[in-house]
Amino acid sequence: MVKWIKLFGNQYLGFWVFGLVLFAIQEIPYMIMPLLKLESNPIMNMQESSVVLNTCEKILGSLCIALMTFVVCDEKKLFSIRDGHELLFFGISMGILLLNFFGWFLYFTGHQSTFVMMFFIVMMPPLYYVFIGLWRSNIILTVTGCVFLVVHFTHVLGNLKMS
Repeated sequence: MVKWIKLFGNQYLGFWVFGLVLFAIQEIPYMIMPLLKLESNPIMNMQESSVVLNTCEKILGSLCIALMTFVVCDEKKLFSIRDGHELLFFGISMGILLLNFFGWFLYFTGHQSTFVMMFFIVMMPPLYYVFIGLWRSNIILTVTGCVFLVVHFTHVLGNLKMS
C-alpha cells in the first residue's frame, strides 16, 4: 500500500493493490460469461430505460472502484483486520461476494427470474462496496456505495420492466 496525500482522519489518497484484487474477484462472472453459451441472457440484452440513470450508474460504479483502490487507511499492511468490527465487516463483504457468485451460478444455469437478478446480481455488488468501505473505515466509499445501490437497483429494474 502506498500513501500520497492525507485526506482526513486516517484516510489518504494512495494506492491499495488489494482493492484492485477485490474488484477483479467480483468481476469473475463477467469474465467467464463470454465462454458460456447462454440460451438467454437478459442482463446483457436489456433495453435502456433512462440515459440519466445509466450515466449516474456508470459514474457511481466507477467511483466505487476508484475509492476502494485509491483511498487508503493509515497502515502499512496490504491486508489487515485490527479489531472485531473490521472482522465483522470483512466477513459480511465476503458473504455478499459469495451470494453474488451464487446468483451468477443460478443465472448461468437458467434460473433468470427477476428476483435472482435483482437480489443476487444487482444488489450484491454495491453492498460489497459498502461493506468494504465499512471494513476499511472509508466513509466516502460507504456513502458512494449506498447511493450506487439505489441508482443501480432503480436503473436495472426499469430496464427489466422495459424488456
